[in-house]
Amino acid sequence: MKEYRPLIRDIPKGERPRERLKEKGESYLSNAELLAILLRTGVQSESVLELATRLLAKFGGIEGLMRVSFEELCREHGVGEAKACQIKAALELGRRMLSISSEDRPKITSPQDAVNLVPEMGFLEQEELKVICLDSKNRVKGIYTVYKGNVGSSIIRSSEVFREAVKQNSPSIIILHNHPSGDPTPSEDDIEITKELLKAGRILNINLLDHIIVGRGKFVSLRERGIGEPWLT
Repeated sequence: MKEYRPLIRDIPKGERPRERLKEKGESYLSNAELLAILLRTGVQSESVLELATRLLAKFGGIEGLMRVSFEELCREHGVGEAKACQIKAALELGRRMLSISSEDRPKITSPQDAVNLVPEMGFLEQEELKVICLDSKNRVKGIYTVYKGNVGSSIIRSSEVFREAVKQNSPSIIILHNHPSGDPTPSEDDIEITKELLKAGRILNINLLDHIIVGRGKFVSLRERGIGEPWLT
């Protein structure tokens, strides 16, 4: 009898890693959920999410998976050569990313530099809010999508905006969001959001350097309008 291999689509819709990634962004997913997306299928006695959780527990998390040999990984029930290759390839990409010298990372010296990093934003059909985490020399540590859909003051939570900056010990961030209408003129809501995030950043000791609103082929920097922290040098 053919072995039943549960797929990610067999998990309840609200709990599927792929759906959560699409709706909230990859930074919201746990290590087990990210690994489950790579694995794709489980085995008869174990869902793909359970398989991912077991592997992380057995080998001591992501670091352990990096150290374990290809052969040992292949011997794990539910893995095999194909999945072991996928895991090892993904981990190696991550390792290579970490090995990139900080001097090679883009440096933000103006609002235009920030907008250039996300050229697609002016053409999105729905609102998105992205956070650029910076180091002490304004070099990019990462770009994260925090919200998709309605970017309003009643929706945005400071804890979510600053989440990655806290994780990475980033001294400053820049946030960007788009206006699907194409007109980047700030609304009262946009200004209020910026002021609230400035307050939260001061409490966390993280500078909000700018809030940039992106339209079709143009943008508005609230920092240039006097709303933002002094730029680091």
